[in-house]
Amino acid sequence: MRDPNRTGVVLTDIRKNFGSLEVIHGINLEIAEGSFVVFVGPSGCGKSTLLRMIAGLEEVTDGYIEIKGRDVTDLDPSDRGIAMVFQSYALYPHMSVRDNLAFGLKMARTPDAEIDSRVRAASAILKIDPLLDRRPGQLSGGQRQRVAIGRAIVRKPDVFLFDEPLSNLDAELRVSMRIEIARLHRELRNTMIYVTHDQTEAMTLADVIVVLRDGRIEQIGTPREVYENPANIFVAGFIGSPRMNLLTAHWAGDGCVQLGATKIQASVKTAKLVPGDTITLGIRPEHLVVSASEGLVKARVDFFEYLGGTQFLYCQTEQGQPIVAEQRSHMPVNSGDTVYLSWETAQLRLFDNSGMRVSETG
Repeated sequence: MRDPNRTGVVLTDIRKNFGSLEVIHGINLEIAEGSFVVFVGPSGCGKSTLLRMIAGLEEVTDGYIEIKGRDVTDLDPSDRGIAMVFQSYALYPHMSVRDNLAFGLKMARTPDAEIDSRVRAASAILKIDPLLDRRPGQLSGGQRQRVAIGRAIVRKPDVFLFDEPLSNLDAELRVSMRIEIARLHRELRNTMIYVTHDQTEAMTLADVIVVLRDGRIEQIGTPREVYENPANIFVAGFIGSPRMNLLTAHWAGDGCVQLGATKIQASVKTAKLVPGDTITLGIRPEHLVVSASEGLVKARVDFFEYLGGTQFLYCQTEQGQPIVAEQRSHMPVNSGDTVYLSWETAQLRLFDNSGMRVSETG
């Protein structure tokens, strides 16, 4: 039985319609108290809509939402014990940082001494003490985002909700703010739900990743589980940059697959496939070994990206299938060269013709 004292957020058969169009299709999800959960998926997958329903900013068509064991489905946002940080900073430009932090507490008629205590505590956590008397127009983008997060902290919510909070920042600031948010979670230990389309944010921040597509959950797992053991072709192709290589092949039987003229040992033995079945081989770019003379797959280098400590080779197999290899060796490679690619059998992932992962069956 679920312990409400250890449960952060529970979604039960959540559905959302816009008119006759259903965009969230019966989602069930349990988020543990104190965890950092990231909703990730392509544009239009429903991640922000789902977050806004938890916040109370979108009406739930069907199903119910619990926060710490309390049904909040029909409660106003202010009564749910949540605080939300948006993509836009939404700061009051005519107010000082101090007044921006305190505004929500003043509206809730919090005593002045308590307001002062909470503002000081939040500004210390976020290291914005020197900024308290400035106005938002005098702050950098990263500083403004800290103030927006501080405004959430002072409310002492049960759950923090983040809706793509770093997307307006440049690359360097995103890195530093990711670190700040991770540190904030370690210090506060509140439940945090974070929406992003950024792979790096999802992989580096999350305790648990929820991968969404078309209003449905495709997979739930730790970053390592989702990356190393994708449940289907969609997750394999979405998580990772560059994404997992997906090569069309055929099941040859006896634990082998046929890729063109080459028979390759598979990573599983299964009774669910029969010889001739179309399958997809999945292999991550970093698991490919590049050679100039021998390997399992012969490929032509179309172009490459040199990144200093590593480079990515964008290739075509003899069958005309694209494949990307990460090369860390010092072997010189140029566009137009022929290379040979190999991998360890254990790193290969197989998917059936419905797109689902093929697992070991003995």
